[in-house]
Amino acid sequence: MAAAGADFVEVGVPFSDPLADGPTIQRTTQTALEQGMTVARVLDLVREAALDVPVIIMTYLNPVLAYGVQRFATEAHEAGAAGVLLTDLPAGADPAVEKTVKNSSLALIRLVAPTTDDRRLQAALTGATGFVYLISRLGVTGARTDVPPDLDAQVQRIRKASPPHLPVAVGFGIGTPVQAAAAARSADGVIVGSALMDALAKGGIAGMEWLTRELAAAVHG
Repeated sequence: MAAAGADFVEVGVPFSDPLADGPTIQRTTQTALEQGMTVARVLDLVREAALDVPVIIMTYLNPVLAYGVQRFATEAHEAGAAGVLLTDLPAGADPAVEKTVKNSSLALIRLVAPTTDDRRLQAALTGATGFVYLISRLGVTGARTDVPPDLDAQVQRIRKASPPHLPVAVGFGIGTPVQAAAAARSADGVIVGSALMDALAKGGIAGMEWLTRELAAAVHG
């Protein structure tokens, strides 16, 4: 993916209850768990890959708590991860966890949704680093047929509430080069997950690489 033009790579830690994820990620998560994938093995893969682009680890809080927050933060940074996205940890819900992550030099990336009101948005983005992950639509992950018509307005609202120069990346529901190009006209970055996993399932590594190249060309163009 990095060689095919991805600006950063998001690596998901498989978890038995992926509540925010749709059928594709649920399926790949189950497959990974059945093959013995663990937090430690994910970090080993990140270390072995030694990518030249940033690696973001996306996970739920439970695997991190079970592994040990301090241990996870330290080892993720040492493995070469640039940031972490704790999907089900609302901003401010556990200051100790947030402090541990920030002290490790990992970026603590925030998720915000279209329904996040202005007051909550200010609180959620206080201390955010790396980039802001804007969920483009309600529901679970998974490719859709279009981008929301109010996406530009959503991005502008996030920018007004964000610390200066903090990029806004859009994810959830983006799966084609046309959609990626449309999202990139508003946002600083575009995040694609389910469509790449579907491409991998149907066409192997070559299929995923081809889609990555097409997405990268659309975003960079």
